[in-house]
Amino acid sequence: MKAYILSLFFTLTVAFSFLISNNSVSTSEEPKLEENNHPNIVFVLADQWRAQEIGYAGNDQIITPNLDKLASESLIFENAVTTMAVCAPWRASFLTGQYPLTHGVFYNDKPLPNEALTLAEIYKEAGYATGYIGKWHLNGHARGADPFSARDQPVPKDRRQGFDYWKVREVTHNYNNSFYFDENDEKHTWEGYDVFPQTDSAISFISKNKEKPFVLMLSYGPPHDPYFSAPKEYQELYDAGTLKLRPNVPEEYQDSARRVLAGYYAHATAIDKAIGDLLAGIDKAGIADNTIFVFTSEHGDMLMSRGVVKKQRPWDEAIKVPMLLRYPDKFGTRSKRVLDPIGTPDLLPTLLGLSEIPIPESIEGKDFSANLLAGKDLENEATLIMLPVPFHEWQFKNGGREYRGIRTRRYTYVTDLLGPWLLYDNEKDPYQLTNLVNQAEYKGLQKEMEAILKRKLKATHDQFLPADEYMTQWNYLYDRSDSLRAENYLEINR
Repeated sequence: MKAYILSLFFTLTVAFSFLISNNSVSTSEEPKLEENNHPNIVFVLADQWRAQEIGYAGNDQIITPNLDKLASESLIFENAVTTMAVCAPWRASFLTGQYPLTHGVFYNDKPLPNEALTLAEIYKEAGYATGYIGKWHLNGHARGADPFSARDQPVPKDRRQGFDYWKVREVTHNYNNSFYFDENDEKHTWEGYDVFPQTDSAISFISKNKEKPFVLMLSYGPPHDPYFSAPKEYQELYDAGTLKLRPNVPEEYQDSARRVLAGYYAHATAIDKAIGDLLAGIDKAGIADNTIFVFTSEHGDMLMSRGVVKKQRPWDEAIKVPMLLRYPDKFGTRSKRVLDPIGTPDLLPTLLGLSEIPIPESIEGKDFSANLLAGKDLENEATLIMLPVPFHEWQFKNGGREYRGIRTRRYTYVTDLLGPWLLYDNEKDPYQLTNLVNQAEYKGLQKEMEAILKRKLKATHDQFLPADEYMTQWNYLYDRSDSLRAENYLEINR
């Protein structure tokens, strides 16, 4: 970094001297800095938006025109996989480029350590302005405090991980007239449906910072449940009775599933409208070509597939998310599909690579920028999925279990503490209805998948221990009844 600063200073000095010698500026004026060609970053994160529920992915019953248009100009990641399909762990892995057992946030509402080196700190060191708007969910609570006690409190300045512009709520699932805190811990209200005023703040930030490089993260709460709180005009777009369901929704849950899906779609379409406004704001600022725009989600939602809702589970409805990346200066504005899997820790190093910023040694994810810039696929055989500690809605008593697994282009393979658990051929069986694990004719495939998983675990120093071991290592307490196990809990639902 020092060498870079000295080089920049020398370049500016020479340029300034040249201008003086040609009488272009008077000696009493301040020299103008060279235009910084580093790209801006606008990273838009939805919460609990699964990969299957979007127009460009082939869904003809959801209304997402702005995202569909964005997809026509973007890299489309067909196998964007959340390494740990739950909120806070995804956020910590994205911001640090590390796996959950490294940064320690493998359980919601546990604090990301101040010592963590994060996206905003890295980009700020490179001269970027930094901003964060929306849901944070990384401050956590004090040991022994009520699990949700910090969700309504301001995030202290030293816990903002390098973000300066700040309009943030730690966590809320009330998306109407919700409150937030600014840089000075002053409390304000997002009037109406919070997606829209949050987007307005993002557009304002972009307009004010368009002359210098910036990184902005806009983190929406929906379409995370509650499913029925989108504005009425968006709810009226969907008739639950006519919606088609995935074939893996059990018959007894189908009426409920259609109602849930209609509300979920209403949230999604409202977000789509906001993203259209945001993209228009970027165009108006005149910075679209030199802006890396990313849209993705933390994790998916089962939405009654297999008879359950929400996440943590290893099935595609929970682990696969939509992801678009538009960067016209480097990729043009033609759509290209990326088929190889990419995991959560890989996102930060890939963004850094595209930004031509050195990647710190603390980052564990892979930088795929060179492949993308060369027009290649990622050449990544698999990405890791995991649940070191099940908790909350999928706690031990509800069938939750520790697992590790991999998702390749084609296959899903998962083991729990008893051994091989799931094996799917997602090409032939896209709804994961037939578990091939331990079937004689797939013995070779299972052995191959097991070998890949073992390599992944070794590379990430993951010993795959029981949950209690990690809770003890990090001095964590289980929330409420999360530590309680049903008798023979590992054999539930096998």
